[in-house]
Amino acid sequence: MKPWGLAALVLAGMSGAATSQELVAKGSGAVLRGLDKIDGDIVDMTLANGEAAKIGRLSVELRECRYPQGTAADAYAFLTIRDVSNQDIMFDGWMIASSPALNALEHPRYDVWVLSCKSE
Repeated sequence: MKPWGLAALVLAGMSGAATSQELVAKGSGAVLRGLDKIDGDIVDMTLANGEAAKIGRLSVELRECRYPQGTAADAYAFLTIRDVSNQDIMFDGWMIASSPALNALEHPRYDVWVLSCKSE
C-alpha cells in the first residue's frame, strides 16, 4: 500500500473515534478545596450552585456542578474566582476533579480545586 493510502485510512478511522459524549447529571452544589500555599492552611468549602465563599483574598463562586450520570466518580465545576480587593477575575471556567491541572487557577498564593458534586 502506498504511504498516502495508509495515511488516508488512519485519518478516516480517527475521525469517528473522538465523537463519543458522556452523559452528565447536574449536581445541586459542590465540595471544593482551597490551599493557602504560604501558610499551608487547607479549607474545604461546600457550596450550592450560585453560592460563593472566601479563601483569603479570593472569592470563589460556584456557578454549576455536573458529574457523570450513574456515578459520582468525577466532577466538573464551573467556577468564577475573583480577587476581593479589586474584583479582578482570576479564573472563570470549568475545573475537572480528576484532572485539576488541566484547567487550573494560576495564582501565586492560592490553589482551588474540585473534590466532588453534591447530588442531593
